[in-house]
Amino acid sequence: MSDKKIHYFPATADRWDDIEKLFGERGACGGCWCMTWRQSASEFQANKGDKNRAMFRKIVKRGAEPGVLAYSGSEPVGWCAVAPRDQFPRLNNSRVWAPVDEQPVWAITCLFVKKEFRNHGLSAKLVEAATKLAKKQGAKIVEGYPQELKAKRLPDAFVWTGLATSFTKVGFEVAVRRSEQKPVMRKKV
Repeated sequence: MSDKKIHYFPATADRWDDIEKLFGERGACGGCWCMTWRQSASEFQANKGDKNRAMFRKIVKRGAEPGVLAYSGSEPVGWCAVAPRDQFPRLNNSRVWAPVDEQPVWAITCLFVKKEFRNHGLSAKLVEAATKLAKKQGAKIVEGYPQELKAKRLPDAFVWTGLATSFTKVGFEVAVRRSEQKPVMRKKV
């Protein structure tokens, strides 16, 4: 996979069909539709699947540009969610990913890469593209919540917040570590 063949675009209303195509019937993973951090755990469970899809569609259709899509030609092959952290209230309930300080930050909360495009560096490029989108929309600090694997591989579904190496490759640094394998990483933009 050549980097020159991959293009990145904000998730806009006219790209909704591409989001649906990339996420498939399962909504990327388990009916999520990139709504996990936007709801309480009980709300998420109650809305899993079609309700989450409808809620996420409203976010995209109203023009929020809640992330970045990667394309190989005209085929959507990757996704990275980014928005102001206050749009993800469930992060605040996490002991590990609670706010670092009072500074306003944008949060990268989810990555999804089509299976045949995984393990080619696409996640780092998606994080970079999402960071640029956040900066364009006024962000000063972008934050991520990746996994830092220690000598073991996790199933892809368990690393949906990304890998720390993908964030490090594009200039993110550990802001705080409340868990050995789940740092909060930041980049000033």
